[in-house]
Amino acid sequence: MSGSAVRLRARTADIARERWQRLRALAVVVVQTSVAAAVSWAVASRVVGNPEPVFAPISAVITLGISTGQRYRRAVELVFGVALGIAVGDGLIWFVGTGGWQIGVAVALAMGAAVAAGGTAAVVGQAAASAVLIATLTPPTEGIYFSRVVDALIGGGVALVVMAVLLPVNPLTVVSRVAKPALGVLIDGLHGAARGLREQDDGPAHDALVLLSEGEDKLGAFHEILPQGQEAATITPLRWHARNALRQYLDAAEYIERSIRNARVLARRTVTLLRDGEPSPPQLGESVAALAEAAKVIRRDLRRGRAPQEAVDLLCRAVREASAAYRQGVGFSGNVVVAQVRAIATDLLGTTGLTHDEADREVRRAGGLLHDG
Repeated sequence: MSGSAVRLRARTADIARERWQRLRALAVVVVQTSVAAAVSWAVASRVVGNPEPVFAPISAVITLGISTGQRYRRAVELVFGVALGIAVGDGLIWFVGTGGWQIGVAVALAMGAAVAAGGTAAVVGQAAASAVLIATLTPPTEGIYFSRVVDALIGGGVALVVMAVLLPVNPLTVVSRVAKPALGVLIDGLHGAARGLREQDDGPAHDALVLLSEGEDKLGAFHEILPQGQEAATITPLRWHARNALRQYLDAAEYIERSIRNARVLARRTVTLLRDGEPSPPQLGESVAALAEAAKVIRRDLRRGRAPQEAVDLLCRAVREASAAYRQGVGFSGNVVVAQVRAIATDLLGTTGLTHDEADREVRRAGGLLHDG
């Protein structure tokens, strides 16, 4: 099987794994939405007495349709937008009737009211959509139906209760599922670069460079999910115990991002080093391999909710091996690889709770000062 076919199979497998992880991550949202829709219909019909509370489940579904970002705050905003759009649409259509220009006026008034109330873009858009729904599908025929506003508030309220109390997501699980592929890019990229150095083959190093260059989407997903996890751990009483673990993820995010960026430079220079036939002492490959193992330990310990202290020894070893390679003799690209090993080690030490100055001192202590003799 050719190298391109192998890479295609590996990429296809990666995509399949990502889709499966996304499905698992959204499974809780699916359950939350279905339960909230059913409960809101029951409350509006049996408790409030509305025989056809269509807007209760609609409001619940809209509210729970947010899977990223500050979910609770945005959910409250959307409940407000739905209720406002229904109220404006009901009132206007009752007085001026239905038709093309009436829909336009209803949308303009609903959006204007949402903007005047300080609503975000999501609130303004939802108010407009609700006004259109009222004006086209269920226009009032016997007066202003205040019950529809009540239904919308019931649906949104039930959705918020389901989110926060009945079926709260486990924020640590959600964040760790997204962090796993983001850190996986770093781990696999460093392993590939180390393999290239050990085998004196630019193929694995080039594959590592491609992987690290295409890993921005995974890193972006990691950054997007962190506010949602933080919010869930703050608002949901059942998840308060996860706050410290999530704080570690939040503190580590910046260091992980910088490490991936520096790893791209390392991989690019590794490819150049191997293609140009520069000196490559064995310690250089060992140092990059130690970085990969340290990143693996960091991923494991963050998932378990503890500071990755065991990674410190591996990171110091990576720096020592890189310094030994430098003193044995490397070329221009080799110098860059050594510098990137030290930079990545400094960043990853930050995930263990060390400040930047403390991490920098640890790196200097392990590898010494490098300068041209």
